[in-house]
Amino acid sequence: MTLKVSRRRPLVAQSEIRNMTLECARVSGVNLAQGVCDLPVPDMVIKGAEEAMRAGTNTYTRFDGLPRFREAIAAKQKRHTGMDVDPESQVVASAGATGAFYAACLALLNEGDEVIVFEPYYGYHIVTMASLGITPVPIVLNPPNWDFSAEDLERAVTSKTRAMILNTPSNPAGKVFSREELERIADFAESHDIFVFTDEIYEHFVFDGHEHISPATLPGMGRRTITISGLSKVFAITGWRLGYAICDPEWALPIGHFSDLVYVCAPAPLQIGAAKGLEELGPDYYQSVSDDHQMKRDLFCAALQEIGLTPHVPDGAYYTLADVTSVPGRTAKERALYLLEKTGVACVPGSAFYSGPVGETLARFCFAKEMDALEDAMSRLRGLR
Repeated sequence: MTLKVSRRRPLVAQSEIRNMTLECARVSGVNLAQGVCDLPVPDMVIKGAEEAMRAGTNTYTRFDGLPRFREAIAAKQKRHTGMDVDPESQVVASAGATGAFYAACLALLNEGDEVIVFEPYYGYHIVTMASLGITPVPIVLNPPNWDFSAEDLERAVTSKTRAMILNTPSNPAGKVFSREELERIADFAESHDIFVFTDEIYEHFVFDGHEHISPATLPGMGRRTITISGLSKVFAITGWRLGYAICDPEWALPIGHFSDLVYVCAPAPLQIGAAKGLEELGPDYYQSVSDDHQMKRDLFCAALQEIGLTPHVPDGAYYTLADVTSVPGRTAKERALYLLEKTGVACVPGSAFYSGPVGETLARFCFAKEMDALEDAMSRLRGLR
């Protein structure tokens, strides 16, 4: 017998996001590739975790998280979306939103199933499914509004369709799905009796008066929606790996069991720190996060426009997709590497977010940086003129 890796291995390679981060470090550049929010961590979040450690909260938790954390998530969900959530049976804490998504896929989908995804997509969603033998079926959203129709949905569905993924606000397009669009999706999901997995990690990064609507709050969507989010972005704690799924108790139990199998539990004292933030931070904090990133979006998109890298101005999240066809190179990856070598600014090739050729004309930039770093990046990019 010849020793070799599994059949899954070719499906899971280092993401372009992390690859460009490494390339950026090689040239000591400014990393606008990875979605790491540079906001300061709220003081009570850090103190809450420290106090929990000193108080002895350092051992395994229940598979779905500490009661205080689940209760804080449920209360926050009620305040921000109006959703009524039972913290005892409907909330599963996991290792980040990606961990919650992986556990949900393990619990609810089978090898050979198909899942509808909107392009541009978040790569981890696609790779997670591919590693489990699940086939993503793309629907390409049309800029500048990233539109789709009911006919687009119907063309994508087959007898193998079991779910669809909805990322709102979306990474990388920054699309905030409207109520009308969500109702279209809800009608489709009910008609074909499929799950809707949502990724709402950027729910507090919404601009220009747009409203984040949690799909589970729409009529008929409570039972079929797996709401996934986390604290990585809004509390700037990406390394803490704290996310969660909210869903019907029938789905929450197996999701929790698979999360337990893969991750055992989310870090115990960090759950307490995040719970303290959820309990004590009011509407002003979340509004300030949104306002700060809208200001940075405006500055950065204006700088891109100025140098001929026309941006798609996002309505939410903290990325912009920009047209890089004016940059030398045959592919998006070659153009991203050219930008890095010439300016020291790292971005992600648009091909990381598309299954077809559309992405070769685009690059994604993250503007969730401290102002000094963002101004440095803009100054470097202006050197292209």
